[in-house]
Amino acid sequence: MSDAFLTALENTLTLKVLLVILVSASYGLFVGAIPGLTATMAVALMVPFTFFLDPVSGLAAIVTMEACCIFAGDIPTTLMRIPGTPSSAAYVDDAYSLTQQGRHQQALGVSLVYSVVGGLVGALVLIFLAPQLARIAFEFSSYEYFWLCVLGLSCAAVVSRGSIAKGLIALSIGLLLSCVGLGSTHSVPRLTFGIDELITGINFIPAMIGLFGLAEVLRNFSKVISDSASADEAAKAGTSTATGIWLSRALGEVFGGIGERLKRSKSRIASSSVIGSAIGMLPGAGADIAAWVSYAVSKRRATPEEKGQYGKGSLDGIADATTANNASLAGAWIPALVLGIPGDSVTAIVIGVLLMKNIQPGPGIFTDPVQLPLVYGIYITFILANLLLIPLGFLAIRSGSLIIRIPRQIILPLILMFCIVGAFAINGSYFDVGVMLVMGLLGVVLERFEVPAGPVVLGIILGGRLEEAFVQSLTKSDSLTAFFGRPIAAGLGVLCIVLWVAPLVSWLRRPSPGTQSAPRLDR
Repeated sequence: MSDAFLTALENTLTLKVLLVILVSASYGLFVGAIPGLTATMAVALMVPFTFFLDPVSGLAAIVTMEACCIFAGDIPTTLMRIPGTPSSAAYVDDAYSLTQQGRHQQALGVSLVYSVVGGLVGALVLIFLAPQLARIAFEFSSYEYFWLCVLGLSCAAVVSRGSIAKGLIALSIGLLLSCVGLGSTHSVPRLTFGIDELITGINFIPAMIGLFGLAEVLRNFSKVISDSASADEAAKAGTSTATGIWLSRALGEVFGGIGERLKRSKSRIASSSVIGSAIGMLPGAGADIAAWVSYAVSKRRATPEEKGQYGKGSLDGIADATTANNASLAGAWIPALVLGIPGDSVTAIVIGVLLMKNIQPGPGIFTDPVQLPLVYGIYITFILANLLLIPLGFLAIRSGSLIIRIPRQIILPLILMFCIVGAFAINGSYFDVGVMLVMGLLGVVLERFEVPAGPVVLGIILGGRLEEAFVQSLTKSDSLTAFFGRPIAAGLGVLCIVLWVAPLVSWLRRPSPGTQSAPRLDR
């Protein structure tokens, strides 16, 4: 084992591989910062270049690019209220609220540091617990996946901005939109209204861009003349006379107080990392569920004063969600390496790259003396990629922060351009641009009635998975008790029920003085 590890070090710590890691990190940050361009798309575009790379360099490029791309998605999330990744929708309101308060660099600094921490913890979980955790993931059946989807959707409704009732309305809209197209089990067209393009359903990327990005443009369209003075003041405030003073101030703005925050949040980091790694290792679960669940847990353990900040600029919510988000990245490699089952769309591409390089993923990869150094090389790359993310991420934050200094009459057309390009780039379809426009109008309506948009996106993403798991479970047994017949399924089911009942019990136990208005089912 030590020989294989030394071989991996020799193969990884070479000038060629380190250069590949640096280029891939820069590429990942660039792609991730553009709304609509996802990590999956970036990896898919990189695959042809892996033909000319050795296995170590090819996998190092994918690992690095994914880690950097996921963090970079927080830049448009924070500065423009356009989630760069689906999981960013969990904390988009908090991040953008901090930008409106002039604390965007602090928000991005917390996101960067906790992304790195989550990525490193996830890498350690991958290194030490991969075979054991993969056995647990292999035990998951349709019952467990059903309850896992229900848990993610429930968390979205419970922790969303506004009342639980409005969160449920948003979630219902998302689930209804997920029913458009061919059914996941019977392949029967539904809600297509004779439009051929709807046969494949509504792509959640254009929908997400419309709900957040375009809706933000439309809401601010009437304000394009104002705020020019504040922009000029911000530009003047950004100048500095000495490089050393500028760097010191810049580091303070991004990382100020982060050491104390890390000391206070050790238990939160541990729980978020466990949530992210555990959910990430489940095939098809994804980082979006991990982020929502971790955000919900974060809010549940907050004090009453802290809970009031969630959805309005909570750094704790951002920290916990980004920790789980990035911890799940390494977790997704566990079923890919151990079982040959992709944990997410990125590892599905990775399996193809492995097979292209004549490497067979599976339990034997940990015992084969030829392939074991490659596994250790993946471990080392995960650690290097996350460490490299700190300086490169800092530069990305400082560069991205220039966006808020651009006058509104210039930035709004640019955001609109990115929205259109991002929606079109997914499938090269003008229909997706139309979907983005319609969802943008829906986003404005939802905002008008203070209905959160995040649960709509998660409903679109998980609706198909939920239906498929539910139908598969019913084909095994038509008894509802079967959903609680397995230990893990029963635990997840009970957790979901507690999540539903707790707010209702809390509401029923509230005093209702006659001087107060009718009680409202708040979180």
